[in-house]
Amino acid sequence: MDTAKLALEDGSVFTGRAFGARGEIDGEVVFNTSMTGYQEILTDPSYHGQIVAMTYPEIGNYGVNAEDAESGKPWVRGFIVRELSSRVSNFRADESLESYLEKHGIIGIAGIDTRALVRLTRVQGALKGILSTTDLEDASLVDKARKSPGMLGRDLAREVMPREATVWEPGLMQDFLFDSSGKDQAAKSEKSSAKRPHVVALDYGMKWNIPRHLVEIGCRVTVVPGSASAEAILEHKPDGLFLSNGPGDPRPLAAETETIKTLIRKAADARGVPIFGICLGHQLLGQAFGADTFKLKFGHRGANHPVRNEASGKVEITTQNHGFAVDPSTLPADVVPSHVNLNDQTLEGLRHTRLPVFGVQYHPEASAGPHDSQYLFAEFRAAMG
Repeated sequence: MDTAKLALEDGSVFTGRAFGARGEIDGEVVFNTSMTGYQEILTDPSYHGQIVAMTYPEIGNYGVNAEDAESGKPWVRGFIVRELSSRVSNFRADESLESYLEKHGIIGIAGIDTRALVRLTRVQGALKGILSTTDLEDASLVDKARKSPGMLGRDLAREVMPREATVWEPGLMQDFLFDSSGKDQAAKSEKSSAKRPHVVALDYGMKWNIPRHLVEIGCRVTVVPGSASAEAILEHKPDGLFLSNGPGDPRPLAAETETIKTLIRKAADARGVPIFGICLGHQLLGQAFGADTFKLKFGHRGANHPVRNEASGKVEITTQNHGFAVDPSTLPADVVPSHVNLNDQTLEGLRHTRLPVFGVQYHPEASAGPHDSQYLFAEFRAAMG
């Protein structure tokens, strides 16, 4: 195997074995604590601009398949693993992880001490880095890492959102529904009915499992670019509005925030149209209500984050992927925290006290991950009547 090097802005350099593509890229170095789901992580547009390290030591053993993709291609800038499995053993596998990354031009590095890397980023915070198989000079790589753009102030969502509106049709591939309250059969029957409520999903870099869930609860789904105007969105005559996940800093998305303000006023307040946001969509909702957002030290990425539902007191194990959060102390009086992270007490959900508008910072569609929070889709469906 060829040599690859990962250099960080603090001067740290890790040397390992290259896999996947060859070349050189920059990005914010972050870590994910999931044991499985590496293909979903690779193809999640929210990772655009980042070099992702997996904390689980062996990655690649079940290969890659077309069904588990969360978008049309991988979006990570680079991929870091402790041990790359040399053998693919799964009946669903179409190809190996290495061939998949090589085909899509993604550089990987294996064989480094990922535990040391994670401890470093937990202490210092997420760091800018350079991953290279071409330049192997430590001083040169560290200098490049320090000069790289990083994440703050960058509108990365613009680079991953679709260019035009489309109709989304596929539901979940599994032959089961998550709503055990008895409404699942009604949702099944509505899937073939012209009376299905129409959800317009604003796509800032949306994972495919989200519209699958919306279809599964009995909705018609139209996906529009997150940059669409409020007037263009309302022309679709939505019964519900969904705000998706996406990459980067929410603060540069000033136009999108203004659009959401208009939608809250003209749709939620004037007509009772529910609005549901996830991840970046949750952050943009917070900004639309006048709250501040800020960058977390090293973010939340993994499938094992405990979150408390403030209404029920129940704890949900959640899948998360975000580096920014809403400051709960800046929420207006008519917007209340609905969920709280039990690891660091950060805001994980908000809800308007009068309007049918709510959002969560984590991923209730959880691909891959636990299904504790899928009830939120049923709540959104119920809010549409």
